[in-house]
Amino acid sequence: MNLPTLTQVMWGRAPLRRRSGQASPVQAERKLGRLGPEHRSSTFIPFLLLLLASFASAQTLTGTVKNGTTNKPAGGDEVVLIKLAQGMEEAARTKTDVQGNFSFKLDDAASPHLIRAIHQGVTYHRMAPPGSTSVDLQVYDVSKKVDGINVTADLMYLQAGKGELAIMRLFAVDNTSKPPQTQMNEHNFEFYLPSGAQIDSAQAQTSGGQAVNTAPVPEAEKGRYAFVFPLRPGTTQFQVTYHLPYEGKANLDPKPLYPLEHFVVILPQSIQFSSAQAGVYEEKQPPTPPGAVAEVAAKVKPGEDLAFAVSGNGMLQAENSPNEGDGSGTVAPPQARNRDTRPGGGLGPPIDAPDPLQKYRWYILGGFAIVLAAGAVYIAGRSKHSSADIASDLAAPIARAIAKAPSTGRSELLLEALKEELFQLEVEHKQGRISQPEYEKAKAALDQTLERALARSAPK
Repeated sequence: MNLPTLTQVMWGRAPLRRRSGQASPVQAERKLGRLGPEHRSSTFIPFLLLLLASFASAQTLTGTVKNGTTNKPAGGDEVVLIKLAQGMEEAARTKTDVQGNFSFKLDDAASPHLIRAIHQGVTYHRMAPPGSTSVDLQVYDVSKKVDGINVTADLMYLQAGKGELAIMRLFAVDNTSKPPQTQMNEHNFEFYLPSGAQIDSAQAQTSGGQAVNTAPVPEAEKGRYAFVFPLRPGTTQFQVTYHLPYEGKANLDPKPLYPLEHFVVILPQSIQFSSAQAGVYEEKQPPTPPGAVAEVAAKVKPGEDLAFAVSGNGMLQAENSPNEGDGSGTVAPPQARNRDTRPGGGLGPPIDAPDPLQKYRWYILGGFAIVLAAGAVYIAGRSKHSSADIASDLAAPIARAIAKAPSTGRSELLLEALKEELFQLEVEHKQGRISQPEYEKAKAALDQTLERALARSAPK
């Protein structure tokens, strides 16, 4: 027996079976005068269009979650689909099967999505750009203490003006555990802040991930804080921005808790720097920003005395930015600190000598972008600027700050800085910390800059 085709059924041409003498539904309707010959086209064409539209809009996103510690599928892990079209909105939730597989039906395949896998209480993320049909994630087993945790960079950005000393501390922590594991405990990464410091913002970011706000937790010892944030395999960056009252001079003590190859203080040339212990620091010229100097301490041991004093005012500036210097509107002359900036002279190492700052070049570039984007640079007008004004004003400086990097790294750094600002803006908007007009103004400025950055980084 030949079965009717889908087309025959849709257009009323299928040889449907019925009892002898029984009229078809269409014939019965015609006899009652309720169905004309035009019924076929008027009823089924809209239905066909609707069916085709649903096929076009609906899309399945599949994926697999693998346990990188055991090299086996991560069965039973929770997976969350997050839509990024209008902020961050949870769209669906499921669990992986025994083979680690999962799937989602996308209501809006044209929007970007974020896939979140949760394994032993720790989250792992992977972006799913528009048009993606498959996404794979890797998770790791969690332990309170793992071997292979090393602090590879500890950078302190410092600037002062209008009675405030603003500091941004950037830490880079490597997890090279074998087999790879995630470390997570109540004191996962600790550091000290000076007395009287007020935290403005704090964030953490895993390699290739989105920076997220995470407030440091104060510990029993005064001035000691901890980031309760997982140290996943790879590099995790922490940054904390804070300020404290300043009357033109201050004494600071970083109090290192971990062994370091180098501890670096980056500050404007117009601010005087003096170490409490002779021979601890060596002056270097950082790759950015212009008019800045880096004080470098090498082979640092936990508890080593890195205390130093600063005096004077100055702001870190983007390249070609006006009003470089002491924050009062005057430009500090190049000879402000009587340094010879030629190779082999005061600021620069000899041409053939290895420069330790080159090892941290990308941390310095990325950290400077954070300084501008995170808000420490606006201490001179903290009370006069809204979040929207800051975001709008800093879109161009962020791009200029990264201008010296090679083209591939420059695009990545710029995109990361812009993504971080957009994320922070969405959080502040949802929390009601900025008004709708401020939000729209800031988002428009950042969106425009992001579009230009994406256009430059797109494959030719």
